Amino acid sequence: MNLFFSIFGFFVDWDLKSLLLFAVVFIITADYVKNRRPLGFPPGPRALPIVGNIFTWDQSKPHEKLIELARTYGDVYSLRFGQNWAVVLNGFDALKEGLVVNGDSMVDRPELALQDEIGGGLGVIFSNGNIWKQQRRFALSTLKYFGFGKKSLEPVILDEFTHCAEEIRGYKGKPVNPHLVINNAVSNIICQLVFGHRFEYGDEKFMKLMLLFDKALQIEASIWAQLYNSFTLLMRLLPGPHQTVKQIWDDVKKFIGEELNQHKKNWDPSNSKDYIDCYLQEIETNKPQNDNTFDEENLIMCVLDLFVAGSETTSTTLRWAFLYMAKYPEIQEKVQAEIDRVIGQSRQLSMEDRTNLPYTDAVIHEILRMGNIAPLALPHSTNKEVQLGGYTIPKEVLIIPNIASVLFDRKEWETPFTFNPGHFLNQEGKFAKKTAFIPFSAGKRVCLGENLARMELFLFFTSFMQHFTFSMPAGVKVVMDYRAGVTLAPKPYEICITPR
Repeated sequence: MNLFFSIFGFFVDWDLKSLLLFAVVFIITADYVKNRRPLGFPPGPRALPIVGNIFTWDQSKPHEKLIELARTYGDVYSLRFGQNWAVVLNGFDALKEGLVVNGDSMVDRPELALQDEIGGGLGVIFSNGNIWKQQRRFALSTLKYFGFGKKSLEPVILDEFTHCAEEIRGYKGKPVNPHLVINNAVSNIICQLVFGHRFEYGDEKFMKLMLLFDKALQIEASIWAQLYNSFTLLMRLLPGPHQTVKQIWDDVKKFIGEELNQHKKNWDPSNSKDYIDCYLQEIETNKPQNDNTFDEENLIMCVLDLFVAGSETTSTTLRWAFLYMAKYPEIQEKVQAEIDRVIGQSRQLSMEDRTNLPYTDAVIHEILRMGNIAPLALPHSTNKEVQLGGYTIPKEVLIIPNIASVLFDRKEWETPFTFNPGHFLNQEGKFAKKTAFIPFSAGKRVCLGENLARMELFLFFTSFMQHFTFSMPAGVKVVMDYRAGVTLAPKPYEICITPR
């Protein structure tokens, strides 16, 4: 009897091992057959079974890894994330062909599970089709009405700088981390446009919100987000940062909902004072229309999009600006000398001064280039089959525009990895535009707030240079390391901001 069970156990054990081996071979073979590169598809690194190329790139320096891969596979190549293919565009020519020449075919955003669960396809950044067209058109026209990118917004920005400068003078030149105070200052501009009011420095609720933005943007560019988008059903069951980021955006939406409720209590349709007021009016106006996309849920997502996009990138750029000025004091002195000569230290500047401050303007542009705030922009998706770089890209393929590959392209810049304002100056010392300068991306999905960002950067940066000098604390060297995320932010630092 014992012999019988021993023999039976041997065969059962062998059958289980065989079944397991067969299952593994079957899964790998099925994955290979299902996910072979389509005919005419761009080449790329070999993908692992099931997970694809999720672990191919460096999570801490993704744009640098993508540039490195381009040296092997060319400016247009492919990667696989789980079961989904993506095409990476490197270099100015490839990005121009993809985002501008074939802009209509790549105007969509991809369907990403994590983003869909956060925004539900609503808002002005990750929406598509009719929703995107209506919401973008309304946002641009409404914000323009309230001064977006126009001279009438100058006093709002300059007044906010006055508040910020007063806060900074309170530090008396002692080392300080400028993160929150700068985020608060920049965020208050979009808050004035969207909410109709600003938030005081030190407002605990608002400070917490800004820290949540920072954390969420890190997680959304991490491997946790990639795994969630690739293996959604499994990841929904597991704890981790992917669950945290959903809670963060829920908290942000609650904050916006409270602002919305306050507006509804005091709303006067005949006197719209900000974006939310105008949106409430649009909801009423569009109710009878069949293709109406205006409702309170979409309003909250649009405000969230404008809030994040209108504050995070500009404030991050300014934090890089302070570091670059401390690292290159000779450039800082040259900027201050130009400002002193053209404006002086007592007169308040204006956007009209920009043409008379070519060196200062060139430094701002070089900060944007070297700061490389949004190295991969936001992903696109093909809405039909398209020819690109000699390859055939099918419909619904994710497109990754590697903006960093253009901003640091040796063919476009004299010294791509050196901070050099001369990149934006001609032989006469006048400001010169560069076609390869695309930190705000390109095509129909170019950054919605580009004009606002340019105005804010000029007015804030120039005002800071007019009134303050930036230097590192005694014995501390400038560290230009970044922290990867949707935006590249400098690692936390302290700096001395001394009144002039």
